[in-house]
Amino acid sequence: MQVIPPALERLIAELTRLPGIGKKTATRLALYVLRRPAAEALSLAESLAELHNSIQLCSRCFTFSEIDPCPICGDGRRNSRLVCVVEEPGDLMAIEKTAAFRGVYHILHGVLSPMEGIGPQELKIRELFARVSKGQVDEILLATSSTVPGEATASYLIDKLAGLDVKVTRLACGIPMGMDIKYADEYTLARAIDSRQLME
Repeated sequence: MQVIPPALERLIAELTRLPGIGKKTATRLALYVLRRPAAEALSLAESLAELHNSIQLCSRCFTFSEIDPCPICGDGRRNSRLVCVVEEPGDLMAIEKTAAFRGVYHILHGVLSPMEGIGPQELKIRELFARVSKGQVDEILLATSSTVPGEATASYLIDKLAGLDVKVTRLACGIPMGMDIKYADEYTLARAIDSRQLME
């Protein structure tokens, strides 16, 4: 005897394909959608269907946008000669929330991971070098994560950009604000020491 109706089972199966969503969470979400008015479920379905029709990659930075160039690349008040390199569009969103960066971005759409078959050709690295070789970039700020693949990607880019006429900087890593130093792991503490700054 089938306890879960087939339509609900299909929705649960589709939701479990999303990152970080297991069967329990997918079931909870599916039941929530089912309990809401049909108009809300239809609105959700229309928004999902519209995603691939209305969103594209910006031809300059490769973030998701409804216009090309994206609002950041098209903003004349931003410093287009300072390019922050990030792994994914979500990283751009996180940096933008700080309102501390006034340059532009370059989205790699992943990190180097030979074990998973992801090399430089699978990322937007060639496009980054094309931007730099046009002579329109003064500084590349590498803002990849401090994971092993993120560090490997940053090292690869530093090595390949060494011969080009561009300043390469790395996002500082270290002890977060409000953290007691004795609770920091050795790797984080070592990075904080390496990234120390001169106090003026």
